[in-house]
Order: sequence, then C-alpha cells, then structure tokens
Amino acid sequence: MKESFDAVVVGAGPAGCATAYSLARAGLEVLLVERGKSAGAKSMTGGVLYGPVLANLIPDSWKEAPLERRVTRHAVSLLSEKTSLSIDFNSAGLDQSLRDGYTVLRARFDRWFADKVEQAGGVVITGVRVDDLLWDGPRVAGIVAGGDRIPAGVVIAADGVNSVLAKKAGLAPRLTPENVNQGVKEIIRLPPEFIEQRFNVSADGGAAVHFLGFCTGGVHGGGFLYTNRDSLSLGVVVQLQALIDNKLRSVDFMEGFKAHPAVKELIKDGTTVEYSAHLVPAGGLAMVPRLYADGLLLAGDAAALVLATGRALEGLNFALASGMAAAETVKRAREKGDFSQQTLSQYAQLLSESFVLQDLKTFRRSPELLENRRLYSVYPELACRLAEKVFAVDGQAKKTVWQLAREEMKGRVSMWTLLRDALAARRSV
Repeated sequence: MKESFDAVVVGAGPAGCATAYSLARAGLEVLLVERGKSAGAKSMTGGVLYGPVLANLIPDSWKEAPLERRVTRHAVSLLSEKTSLSIDFNSAGLDQSLRDGYTVLRARFDRWFADKVEQAGGVVITGVRVDDLLWDGPRVAGIVAGGDRIPAGVVIAADGVNSVLAKKAGLAPRLTPENVNQGVKEIIRLPPEFIEQRFNVSADGGAAVHFLGFCTGGVHGGGFLYTNRDSLSLGVVVQLQALIDNKLRSVDFMEGFKAHPAVKELIKDGTTVEYSAHLVPAGGLAMVPRLYADGLLLAGDAAALVLATGRALEGLNFALASGMAAAETVKRAREKGDFSQQTLSQYAQLLSESFVLQDLKTFRRSPELLENRRLYSVYPELACRLAEKVFAVDGQAKKTVWQLAREEMKGRVSMWTLLRDALAARRSV
C-alpha cells in the first residue's frame, strides 16, 4: 500500500463510497477504509434510496446496482390497537424515468459500491479500525489505523452517527436522547410472488409503508415496512428520550407490531433471517455541526445529514449527495494545493446550493412538531375510531361525518388543540 494518499475516506457506506468513487474517477489517489469485514457488513439500513442522486454519479447505475424494488406504492398507515386507516399512493402508471426511489439492502449495495471504487482506481481496505487522526500542528494530516500512520492531504469522515473522527476533531454533532432515534429491524424472507400479490405490485415494483400510532405504544416514533425482491424490511424507530422516560426498549415494540392485524397479514408465512439495531440522527438542521476543519470534512450520518419530517426518513440520498459535494470540494482544494479550513469551507456552500441543506432548512421545524405526543396516541386512535363509525352499517339512523368527529373528539382533544396542531404541521411538513 502507498505511504501517503491525496485523500483518505473513513467508512464505506454510501457517503464514503460516493466520495471515494468521485475522487478516484478524477484521478486522485484515494484510500477507503472500512472497519467491517466487508463494506456493508455493519450496515443495518433496509430502506429507500430516493431521487436521482446515484444516477447523477453513475449514469444507468439502476441497471447494474443491486437495487431491490422500484417503489411504486407509498402508504401511511395510522394504527389503533386493532384497526388501521391508510393513505395509499400508487405511482405504477408513471413513466419509469420518473423513478422516485428503490428499496435497498445495504449489505449488498455497499459491497457493490466499494467494488466500483476499486474499479475506478481507489484502494479499499476492510476489517481495519481507524483509531485516531494524524495531526500536523492544528491540521489533520492523515489517520492512524491498525497501528499504521497513513498521511493524506485530506481526510473525509463518513464513519456514521457515532463518528470517532468527528469527536477527535471536535466537530461531532451533539448527540442527546432528544435528537437521536433508535431503530430495530428484521429482514423477513418471503417469496417474490407473495410480495407482489399482497402489495399489489409488479415483478419489479415495490412498496414503502410508514406506520404511526400503536406500533410505538403511543410514544415518539413510528414503524416501517419496505419490500425487497424476496424479503421485507420491517422495523420500528423510537426516540431515545422516549425510551428512557418510559423505561422501554425499542425491541419491546416489535412483537406487538408484528402481531397487529394490519401487519400480521402482510408478513404471514415469512421467516425472519436477520435482526439488527441502529442509531439514527433526527435533530434536523439544529443538529448539523460545522462540516469542515483544516484537512477534514464530515459526510453522511457523521454530519447528521438526515431528514426526518414524518413523511419519510431520508438518509441514503443525503449521504450520496454529501459525499459527492465533499469530493468536489477536495478536487478544488487539490488544484489549489490548499486543504486549509478556508478552502474546505466551500463544502458547506455546495451543500447549501443542493437539496441537502435546503431541505434541512425548509423542514427545520419538523423535529419540534414530532415531539407532539398526540401524533402517536390521540390522533391515530381518533382517526381509526372515526373511520370505524363512518363505515359502520348498524341499522341505526346515520350521522354526518362532522357529527361523528365531534363525538369522537369529546374528552380526547379540543377543537382549539386540533387547530393549533394543524397549524404547526402546516409549517413543518
């Protein structure tokens, strides 16, 4: 292995691979370091890669990347203890060029992406933990890994939400129980034909379903279900502070979630083949730290670049976009021969011009909205009970929907509270 590199990227997730691939394609000498036995070995995300970011980096990547299913159905399901009320959008009729997302399994996707880095000329090493940064006075000048000192013009920390390197440099996001969620997930093996029948999708189509209410026992969080080619990604994400306050574990919700009538039928005959847990930054813009220092950039989860609005949880596309912006910044810095903080500050400007920081700014109030406990208890229960009354035919004289709504709201939530919450939602989502 070379004694020094133009850039060292730590973490072979989407952010790290996007950075390393972009730099290698540009002819820079790049080292990508991953502590897992292989890229993706430590990744638990089973989610959706939204938008055209990957295609912008690797044209026609959808033809070769190990993407699972094109998301043609988006659904939001409100759960009471026994019932559910869903909003379901089916986009199967849209032109395929308008792809709005693919489900992915990171173990496969990250391995493929790291291979692309090597094909582009980058050096990838796995099974090696980066213990520290190499310093030249106040400037980051490389890494210390496996007992070796590896000099580099710049280091890109893409080592996840608990980034060791961000902490070493004093740039880490401030992780608190209020701005971090804990997710648990199961991969449930299910034949493709079962998936296509149950979710009403084609052989390459898929669904992304988000749940609110009973799945988290009425505390801050939600559930998700994503369809893969021959499996389902099912899980719950709960705010860490809510778990602490209620003396609960996110794993405690899984069995009840799986047993709910709305979920039970979807996973019936499936076999759990994998279980994992993960921390997710969810503090929005307020959680994003300074993204650069002399000789160092932060990307992906290490920079808390995740968007949680209650509509969907976006992280993979933010990771890719931040990695691409980091690579562009490094290329400009190399041309100048200057990896100082002043030059690397262009990274923040590039992110400000992209959807990454623009979206985080637009939805900066979302974390505050999501603190409202009524979103996870009163409103899902109210919606399900109202739907039950609306669709009931019991031989009695019918009431208007408004009359039924007022009856169900009585003693649960006032009209003024409902209006205040609706206004807060308008500003946040």
